[in-house]
Amino acid sequence: MISSADFQKITTLIFDVDGTLTDGRQAYLSNGENIKFFYHHDMHWLKMAIRAGLKVGTLSAAVEPVNRIVPEDILKLTFAVTGSKDKLETFEEILKKYQLTAEECLYVGDDIVDMPVIKRAGIGVAVADAVEELDEVADFRTKAAGGQGAACEIIRRVLKEKGLLDTIMERYRK
Repeated sequence: MISSADFQKITTLIFDVDGTLTDGRQAYLSNGENIKFFYHHDMHWLKMAIRAGLKVGTLSAAVEPVNRIVPEDILKLTFAVTGSKDKLETFEEILKKYQLTAEECLYVGDDIVDMPVIKRAGIGVAVADAVEELDEVADFRTKAAGGQGAACEIIRRVLKEKGLLDTIMERYRK
């Protein structure tokens, strides 16, 4: 069971991309490029998390350019890792590069390849429509599905638990 104290340690949010920040659908164009769908509210709350002082990044096994372009170029996240063959190994590399501990990280995923990182992170989260096997290792499951408000839900909870939500909302309540 996670506590408010666990949330206080969180400095970094790491999201899988396909099925977590997107709804998991992919459409392919005739030239082989693919299209993925990111939810507007999730994208805005990712920016709000950064504004609140959190590091936010992505860790994806996929190699499609959109999995790097949206997080890196559009959202300006702290990092965007694509093409990870072993997510736990890549997670350990992220910890070293950004001088983090696992306890400082909240990781969000939707499929069995995310299990080792969900288990290792300080807080591990499964999105609502994640595979049921993640319940073995996740600290909680969101109410919202991947790419349909899950990131928004998680960020709101983190900011609230850390006492930052009211401060970040002041900008909008003027």
